[in-house]
Amino acid sequence: MAETATLIVGPSWIGDMVMAQSLFRFLKRHEPDRAIDVLAPGWSLPLVARMPEVRKGIAARTGHGELGIGKRRQIGHELSGQYDRAIVLPRSLKAALVPWFAGITTRTGFRGEARYLLINDRRPFDPEVLDQTVKRFLALGLKSGDSLPTAPQPRLEISGSNQRAALQALDLNADKPVVALMPGAEYGPAKCWPLEKFTELARLLAADGFAVWVLGSDKDDVAGQAISAASPAINLCGKTSLADVIDLLGFAAHAVSNDSGLMHIAAAVGTYTHAIYGSSSPAFTPPLTDDREIHYLNLDCSPCFERECPLGHLRCLREIEAQTVQAGILKEFSPKI
Repeated sequence: MAETATLIVGPSWIGDMVMAQSLFRFLKRHEPDRAIDVLAPGWSLPLVARMPEVRKGIAARTGHGELGIGKRRQIGHELSGQYDRAIVLPRSLKAALVPWFAGITTRTGFRGEARYLLINDRRPFDPEVLDQTVKRFLALGLKSGDSLPTAPQPRLEISGSNQRAALQALDLNADKPVVALMPGAEYGPAKCWPLEKFTELARLLAADGFAVWVLGSDKDDVAGQAISAASPAINLCGKTSLADVIDLLGFAAHAVSNDSGLMHIAAAVGTYTHAIYGSSSPAFTPPLTDDREIHYLNLDCSPCFERECPLGHLRCLREIEAQTVQAGILKEFSPKI
């Protein structure tokens, strides 16, 4: 007989995984003795490990977009008998395969993509009601007919020992207040504040007495080098693990970010987050924290949700000034000095 435990099939993006913690917190609040395990891409397991509601993360073994029926069948057979409920957050058919192969009794997910047999607790998907990503996750944790609650804010744990080790390994000075800049966004350039704006902000903040770090993956290293070459910012792109980034953001006083996964991590570790929106919308994927400032011009052409500006001018981002973001940082930081 399966134990009282829930398997969550998690999303494939960093930001979505952070927002999924709102669901995990909600489930634990209502059933504190129920175990929650998360099936997720291997790269995201260090992030899942910082969520106290999750008993363990399980590597999905399939690449992004890979059908991998054989791999999913093997995982399902390995997990057989361990769960009495599954919640499938992605709306794809392939995401529902592992719980079905595992024979989990109740398999909850949204209707769609011919999942009739794979999902047996099928929930309607109304994009007008579920107008935020976090609401879509929460809806799958409700009993049928229940109203959506206020989303619990994600709260990632910080490892003090790893934080100290990262500061030492990267030779980072801990004497000044830190502002972290995150210039990357996986989706595309229409979500990216221009590098010259990040660079100008880095120069302004350095003159104000802040240490400025640029954080991101190795894909963001070119952007980090460009910012650090023209300002006192320290480029850490590609030099940190995901666990390091979590802990370094936890050390920072403020973070300035495009609408990206690192923006959501910054919010979830309690760092005051300045979120810059261009082609996307703060109404759909806001940083889930009270300690935030949204920079969004809400132009007539926004949000377009395109990877590149279809009009070629990128006004939604170019017209957000570095001095505006600087003023927001100084306003929030000055009472703490």
